[in-house]
Amino acid sequence: MPEPARAPIQDTDILLRETIGPIALLTLNRPAARNSLSEAMIAELHAALNQIGEDRSIRAVVIAANGPAFSAGHDLKELTARRNDADRGRAYFAQVMNACSAMMQAIVHLPKPVVAAVQGIATAAGCQLVASCDLAVASEAASFATPGVDIGLFCSTPMVALSRNVPRKQAMEMLLTGEPISAATAKEIGLINRVVRAGSEREAAIALAQKVALKSAHTIKLGKTAFYRQAEMSLADAYRYAAEVMTENMMARDAEEGIGAFIEKREPKWQDR
Repeated sequence: MPEPARAPIQDTDILLRETIGPIALLTLNRPAARNSLSEAMIAELHAALNQIGEDRSIRAVVIAANGPAFSAGHDLKELTARRNDADRGRAYFAQVMNACSAMMQAIVHLPKPVVAAVQGIATAAGCQLVASCDLAVASEAASFATPGVDIGLFCSTPMVALSRNVPRKQAMEMLLTGEPISAATAKEIGLINRVVRAGSEREAAIALAQKVALKSAHTIKLGKTAFYRQAEMSLADAYRYAAEVMTENMMARDAEEGIGAFIEKREPKWQDR
């Protein structure tokens, strides 16, 4: 099977973007700063996600990182520098936290699947970034932690994504102790999907994204949106909503084509509508 075509890397310094067939590969590129989520990095990621959302040629996204760490979370040096503001940094802290929260939500709201490729440690907001992705593949050398409690700063915003991925007791243990967990434990509790040989995580994440990219983009959009919406509803409301989504999906051209192809024992030809 031939390798998918690759578009040139667009080097934006702190965030690299490469197109691999229908996959957009976004790579955090602040290895010296352990890929911390600075204000600029958050803005770059959010802008890239917005662009990808409107690009019909892109059917899935992989978020990876250069260097030994996936992401160490917020840039604490950048935040601390604002302690000298008249309000001791309160307005700036709120601005950064809200910007980061909006970027994480942009991943969830993106009508295309997002896969994390984790090669090293992912801590605090870096762990939040992994938890915010729809799928995650990690190196056997990767680890995950929400260690804010160790420096007197509870990982409250990472908690939102973490607690929506793993059982409460496991989330609370990570949040209260700050101790890291291995990739194997992260898979066991549901934070990631797969553990692979160190050095192969990026290729494995791209391969997983390519599997999803073969499906109808319209169906994936409907399904991803419905998944996150129903998760916040009561059981009865979730079923009512899901029935509405299934009905709408059945009326779509791709569902008609896909069911027909299944009955006729042939490959479907998606029109993404």
